[in-house]
Amino acid sequence: MNLSDLTPAAQPLRPLLSQASAPLTREVPVVNEFGVASTVAIPAERDLTVYVDKRELVTLMTLGAHPEWLVLGYLLNQRLIGSIEEVASVQVDWDVGAAAVTTRAGIERIEERTATRVVTTGCGQGSVFGHLMDEIDRIALPDGVLRQSQLYAIVNAIRLTESTYKSAGSVHACALFRGEQLQLFVEDVGRHNAVDTIAGWLALNDSPAAPVPDGGIDKVFYTTGRLTSEMVIKSAQMGVPVVVSRSGITQMGLEVAQRVGLCAIGRATNKHFLCYANPQRLLLDAVPSHATGAGARVEST
Repeated sequence: MNLSDLTPAAQPLRPLLSQASAPLTREVPVVNEFGVASTVAIPAERDLTVYVDKRELVTLMTLGAHPEWLVLGYLLNQRLIGSIEEVASVQVDWDVGAAAVTTRAGIERIEERTATRVVTTGCGQGSVFGHLMDEIDRIALPDGVLRQSQLYAIVNAIRLTESTYKSAGSVHACALFRGEQLQLFVEDVGRHNAVDTIAGWLALNDSPAAPVPDGGIDKVFYTTGRLTSEMVIKSAQMGVPVVVSRSGITQMGLEVAQRVGLCAIGRATNKHFLCYANPQRLLLDAVPSHATGAGARVEST
Protein backbone atom coordinates (compact mmCIF):
# COMPACT_ATOMS: atom_id res chain seq x y z
CA MET A 1 0.00 0.00 0.00
CA ASN A 2 1.26 3.50 -0.81
CA LEU A 3 0.32 6.87 0.58
CA SER A 4 -2.09 7.56 -2.29
CA ASP A 5 -4.25 4.70 -1.00
CA LEU A 6 -4.73 6.42 2.35
CA THR A 7 -7.42 8.82 1.21
CA PRO A 8 -9.88 10.34 3.69
CA ALA A 9 -12.63 8.17 2.20
CA ALA A 10 -10.63 5.04 3.05
CA GLN A 11 -10.33 5.99 6.72
CA PRO A 12 -13.08 5.43 9.31
CA LEU A 13 -14.73 8.66 10.40
CA ARG A 14 -13.91 9.43 14.01
CA PRO A 15 -15.43 12.21 16.09
CA LEU A 16 -13.37 15.13 17.31
CA LEU A 17 -13.26 14.81 21.10
CA SER A 18 -12.36 17.30 23.79
CA GLN A 19 -10.14 16.08 26.62
CA ALA A 20 -12.13 17.27 29.61
CA SER A 21 -11.33 14.70 32.27
CA ALA A 22 -12.21 16.05 35.72
CA PRO A 23 -10.76 15.27 39.18
CA LEU A 24 -12.47 12.18 40.60
CA THR A 25 -12.36 13.17 44.27
CA ARG A 26 -12.19 16.21 46.51
CA GLU A 27 -11.06 16.66 50.09
CA VAL A 28 -13.65 17.70 52.67
CA PRO A 29 -13.45 18.31 56.43
CA VAL A 30 -15.09 15.77 58.74
CA VAL A 31 -15.42 15.08 62.45
CA ASN A 32 -15.43 11.49 63.70
CA GLU A 33 -17.20 9.88 66.65
CA PHE A 34 -14.44 11.04 69.03
CA GLY A 35 -14.76 14.65 67.96
CA VAL A 36 -11.47 14.52 66.05
CA ALA A 37 -11.36 16.71 62.95
CA SER A 38 -9.66 15.57 59.77
CA THR A 39 -10.10 15.57 56.01
CA VAL A 40 -11.25 12.73 53.78
CA ALA A 41 -11.76 12.20 50.06
CA ILE A 42 -15.26 11.94 48.61
CA PRO A 43 -16.30 11.31 44.97
CA ALA A 44 -16.61 14.56 43.01
CA GLU A 45 -20.08 13.99 41.53
CA ARG A 46 -21.08 16.58 38.93
CA ASP A 47 -23.89 17.05 36.43
CA LEU A 48 -23.32 16.92 32.68
CA THR A 49 -26.14 18.00 30.37
CA VAL A 50 -25.89 16.46 26.91
CA TYR A 51 -26.98 18.51 23.91
CA VAL A 52 -27.31 16.82 20.51
CA ASP A 53 -27.23 19.27 17.64
CA LYS A 54 -28.16 22.02 20.13
CA ARG A 55 -31.15 20.01 21.42
CA GLU A 56 -31.08 19.14 25.15
CA LEU A 57 -31.20 15.37 25.54
CA VAL A 58 -30.37 14.28 29.09
CA THR A 59 -28.46 15.25 32.22
CA LEU A 60 -26.03 12.64 33.51
CA MET A 61 -24.61 12.63 37.04
CA THR A 62 -20.99 11.55 36.73
CA LEU A 63 -17.49 11.71 38.17
CA GLY A 64 -16.32 13.03 34.82
CA ALA A 65 -13.30 10.78 34.37
CA HIS A 66 -13.92 10.24 30.64
CA PRO A 67 -16.97 12.35 29.74
CA GLU A 68 -16.52 12.08 25.97
CA TRP A 69 -16.48 8.26 26.11
CA LEU A 70 -19.51 8.40 28.43
CA VAL A 71 -21.51 10.52 25.98
CA LEU A 72 -20.60 8.36 22.99
CA GLY A 73 -21.44 5.18 24.90
CA TYR A 74 -24.74 6.63 26.07
CA LEU A 75 -25.79 7.49 22.52
CA LEU A 76 -24.73 4.04 21.29
CA ASN A 77 -26.39 2.10 24.08
CA GLN A 78 -29.61 4.08 23.69
CA ARG A 79 -29.52 3.16 19.99
CA LEU A 80 -29.70 6.84 19.05
CA ILE A 81 -26.66 6.33 16.83
CA GLY A 82 -25.52 3.17 15.10
CA SER A 83 -21.80 3.95 15.15
CA ILE A 84 -19.38 6.67 16.19
CA GLU A 85 -18.99 7.59 12.53
CA GLU A 86 -22.33 9.38 12.80
CA VAL A 87 -20.85 11.84 15.32
CA ALA A 88 -18.70 14.75 14.16
CA SER A 89 -17.63 15.96 17.61
CA VAL A 90 -18.20 15.78 21.35
CA GLN A 91 -17.06 18.88 23.23
CA VAL A 92 -17.32 18.95 27.03
CA ASP A 93 -17.17 22.22 29.01
CA TRP A 94 -17.23 21.77 32.78
CA ASP A 95 -17.58 25.52 33.35
CA VAL A 96 -21.18 25.21 32.15
CA GLY A 97 -21.61 21.47 32.80
CA ALA A 98 -22.45 20.67 29.21
CA ALA A 99 -21.47 18.23 26.47
CA ALA A 100 -22.19 19.50 22.96
CA VAL A 101 -22.63 16.68 20.45
CA THR A 102 -22.61 17.53 16.76
CA THR A 103 -23.75 14.79 14.42
CA ARG A 104 -22.91 14.55 10.72
CA ALA A 105 -26.48 14.16 9.49
CA GLY A 106 -28.72 14.54 12.53
CA ILE A 107 -30.56 11.77 14.39
CA GLU A 108 -33.62 10.55 12.56
CA ARG A 109 -36.90 10.90 14.51
CA ILE A 110 -35.05 11.93 17.66
CA GLU A 111 -38.15 13.46 19.26
CA GLU A 112 -40.17 10.30 18.74
CA ARG A 113 -37.36 7.99 19.82
CA THR A 114 -36.71 9.88 23.06
CA ALA A 115 -40.33 10.56 23.98
CA THR A 116 -40.70 7.57 26.33
CA ARG A 117 -38.30 7.18 29.23
CA VAL A 118 -37.98 4.43 31.80
CA VAL A 119 -36.43 5.27 35.17
CA THR A 120 -33.91 2.54 35.94
CA THR A 121 -32.77 1.02 39.22
CA GLY A 122 -29.31 2.52 38.77
CA CYS A 123 -27.71 4.82 41.31
CA GLY A 124 -28.79 8.39 40.67
CA GLN A 125 -31.98 7.19 38.95
CA GLY A 126 -30.65 6.68 35.47
CA SER A 127 -33.07 6.59 32.58
CA VAL A 128 -33.30 4.67 29.33
CA PHE A 129 -35.52 5.28 26.37
CA GLY A 130 -38.45 2.90 25.96
CA HIS A 131 -37.28 1.33 22.69
CA LEU A 132 -34.12 -0.20 24.18
CA MET A 133 -35.35 -3.81 23.86
CA ASP A 134 -36.89 -3.43 20.41
CA GLU A 135 -33.92 -4.95 18.59
CA ILE A 136 -32.65 -7.31 21.27
CA ASP A 137 -33.55 -10.47 19.35
CA ARG A 138 -31.23 -9.38 16.54
CA ILE A 139 -28.18 -9.57 18.83
CA ALA A 140 -25.87 -12.49 18.03
CA LEU A 141 -23.19 -12.93 20.67
CA PRO A 142 -19.84 -14.46 19.72
CA ASP A 143 -18.90 -17.99 20.69
CA GLY A 144 -16.38 -18.78 23.38
CA VAL A 145 -15.94 -20.30 26.82
CA LEU A 146 -14.65 -18.68 29.99
CA ARG A 147 -12.60 -20.95 32.25
CA GLN A 148 -13.26 -20.95 35.97
CA SER A 149 -9.59 -20.23 36.59
CA GLN A 150 -9.89 -17.13 34.39
CA LEU A 151 -12.95 -16.01 36.34
CA TYR A 152 -10.93 -16.23 39.54
CA ALA A 153 -8.12 -14.24 37.89
CA ILE A 154 -10.62 -11.54 36.86
CA VAL A 155 -12.00 -11.21 40.38
CA ASN A 156 -8.47 -11.03 41.78
CA ALA A 157 -7.43 -8.39 39.22
CA ILE A 158 -10.32 -6.18 40.34
CA ARG A 159 -9.32 -6.67 43.96
CA LEU A 160 -5.78 -5.48 43.25
CA THR A 161 -6.73 -2.48 41.10
CA GLU A 162 -6.22 0.92 42.70
CA SER A 163 -9.58 2.64 42.76
CA THR A 164 -11.58 5.65 43.86
CA TYR A 165 -13.74 3.23 45.85
CA LYS A 166 -10.77 2.29 48.05
CA SER A 167 -9.94 5.94 48.78
CA ALA A 168 -13.39 7.52 48.82
CA GLY A 169 -16.12 4.85 48.53
CA SER A 170 -19.59 5.60 47.14
CA VAL A 171 -18.91 4.63 43.52
CA HIS A 172 -19.45 1.67 41.20
CA ALA A 173 -16.77 0.07 39.06
CA CYS A 174 -16.98 -1.66 35.70
CA ALA A 175 -14.20 -3.29 33.72
CA LEU A 176 -13.63 -4.90 30.36
CA PHE A 177 -11.42 -7.99 30.04
CA ARG A 178 -10.10 -10.00 27.13
CA GLY A 179 -9.93 -13.43 28.64
CA GLU A 180 -8.37 -12.61 32.02
CA GLN A 181 -6.44 -9.58 30.72
CA LEU A 182 -7.77 -6.24 31.96
CA GLN A 183 -8.44 -3.81 29.09
CA LEU A 184 -10.19 -0.92 30.84
CA PHE A 185 -11.31 -0.09 34.39
CA VAL A 186 -13.89 2.67 34.94
CA GLU A 187 -15.58 4.03 38.04
CA ASP A 188 -18.58 6.34 38.27
CA VAL A 189 -21.38 7.25 40.63
CA GLY A 190 -23.69 4.87 38.76
CA ARG A 191 -22.95 1.57 37.12
CA HIS A 192 -24.96 2.61 34.05
CA ASN A 193 -22.51 5.50 33.48
CA ALA A 194 -19.54 3.19 33.90
CA VAL A 195 -20.83 0.71 31.32
CA ASP A 196 -21.65 3.54 28.89
CA THR A 197 -18.10 4.86 29.27
CA ILE A 198 -16.71 1.43 28.43
CA ALA A 199 -19.04 1.22 25.42
CA GLY A 200 -17.72 4.56 24.18
CA TRP A 201 -14.10 3.50 24.62
CA LEU A 202 -14.77 0.18 22.93
CA ALA A 203 -16.36 1.89 19.92
CA LEU A 204 -13.27 4.08 19.54
CA ASN A 205 -10.73 1.30 20.07
CA ASP A 206 -12.33 -1.98 19.03
CA SER A 207 -10.52 -3.59 16.11
CA PRO A 208 -10.16 -7.13 14.81
CA ALA A 209 -7.84 -9.01 17.15
CA ALA A 210 -6.16 -12.37 17.05
CA PRO A 211 -8.46 -15.16 18.23
CA VAL A 212 -8.35 -15.87 21.95
CA PRO A 213 -6.51 -19.18 22.51
CA ASP A 214 -8.46 -22.36 23.21
CA GLY A 215 -11.81 -20.91 22.18
CA GLY A 216 -11.70 -18.36 24.98
CA ILE A 217 -13.78 -15.23 25.46
CA ASP A 218 -12.79 -12.07 23.61
CA LYS A 219 -14.85 -9.78 25.88
CA VAL A 220 -15.78 -10.29 29.53
CA PHE A 221 -17.58 -7.49 31.35
CA TYR A 222 -17.25 -7.03 35.13
CA THR A 223 -19.37 -4.81 37.37
CA THR A 224 -19.61 -4.24 41.08
CA GLY A 225 -23.32 -3.51 40.66
CA ARG A 226 -26.27 -5.82 40.28
CA LEU A 227 -27.16 -7.26 36.88
CA THR A 228 -30.36 -5.47 35.95
CA SER A 229 -32.03 -5.71 32.55
CA GLU A 230 -30.33 -2.45 31.56
CA MET A 231 -26.86 -3.76 32.38
CA VAL A 232 -27.44 -7.05 30.56
CA ILE A 233 -28.89 -5.35 27.47
CA LYS A 234 -26.00 -2.89 27.25
CA SER A 235 -23.44 -5.68 27.67
CA ALA A 236 -25.09 -7.69 24.90
CA GLN A 237 -25.16 -4.65 22.63
CA MET A 238 -21.38 -4.38 23.09
CA GLY A 239 -21.00 -7.99 21.94
CA VAL A 240 -20.07 -9.25 25.42
CA PRO A 241 -21.05 -12.92 25.95
CA VAL A 242 -20.06 -13.17 29.64
CA VAL A 243 -20.89 -10.70 32.42
CA VAL A 244 -19.55 -11.02 35.96
CA SER A 245 -20.95 -9.17 38.97
CA ARG A 246 -19.91 -8.85 42.58
CA SER A 247 -23.63 -8.47 43.29
CA GLY A 248 -26.65 -10.49 42.16
CA ILE A 249 -29.15 -10.41 39.31
CA THR A 250 -32.73 -9.22 38.96
CA GLN A 251 -35.55 -11.24 37.42
CA MET A 252 -35.61 -9.08 34.28
CA GLY A 253 -31.83 -9.20 34.06
CA LEU A 254 -32.01 -13.00 34.15
CA GLU A 255 -34.75 -13.15 31.53
CA VAL A 256 -32.79 -10.93 29.14
CA ALA A 257 -29.58 -12.95 29.67
CA GLN A 258 -31.42 -16.18 28.89
CA ARG A 259 -33.04 -14.59 25.84
CA VAL A 260 -29.79 -13.40 24.22
CA GLY A 261 -27.57 -16.32 25.30
CA LEU A 262 -25.43 -14.30 27.68
CA CYS A 263 -23.63 -16.05 30.54
CA ALA A 264 -24.53 -14.15 33.73
CA ILE A 265 -22.33 -14.77 36.77
CA GLY A 266 -23.07 -13.10 40.10
CA ARG A 267 -21.96 -13.10 43.74
CA ALA A 268 -18.40 -13.37 42.44
CA THR A 269 -16.04 -12.84 45.37
CA ASN A 270 -12.84 -14.71 46.10
CA LYS A 271 -13.53 -18.31 44.98
CA HIS A 272 -17.31 -18.12 45.18
CA PHE A 273 -19.76 -17.38 42.36
CA LEU A 274 -23.22 -18.28 41.09
CA CYS A 275 -23.83 -18.80 37.37
CA TYR A 276 -27.42 -17.72 36.73
CA ALA A 277 -27.70 -18.13 32.96
CA ASN A 278 -26.08 -20.06 30.11
CA PRO A 279 -23.57 -22.11 32.16
CA GLN A 280 -22.44 -23.87 28.97
CA ARG A 281 -20.19 -20.85 28.45
CA LEU A 282 -18.32 -21.68 31.67
CA LEU A 283 -15.64 -24.39 31.84
CA LEU A 284 -15.11 -25.64 35.39
CA ASP A 285 -11.36 -26.22 35.50
CA ALA A 286 -10.74 -25.08 39.09
CA VAL A 287 -13.49 -26.66 41.17
CA PRO A 288 -12.74 -26.52 44.92
CA SER A 289 -11.32 -29.78 46.26
CA HIS A 290 -14.34 -30.54 48.46
CA ALA A 291 -16.63 -30.66 45.39
CA THR A 292 -17.08 -33.49 42.93
CA GLY A 293 -16.77 -33.42 39.18
CA ALA A 294 -13.61 -31.30 39.09
CA GLY A 295 -12.68 -30.27 35.59
CA ALA A 296 -16.13 -31.01 34.22
CA ARG A 297 -17.90 -28.58 31.96
CA VAL A 298 -21.35 -27.44 33.03
CA GLU A 299 -23.96 -28.38 30.46
CA SER A 300 -27.10 -26.37 29.88
CA THR A 301 -30.42 -27.86 30.90
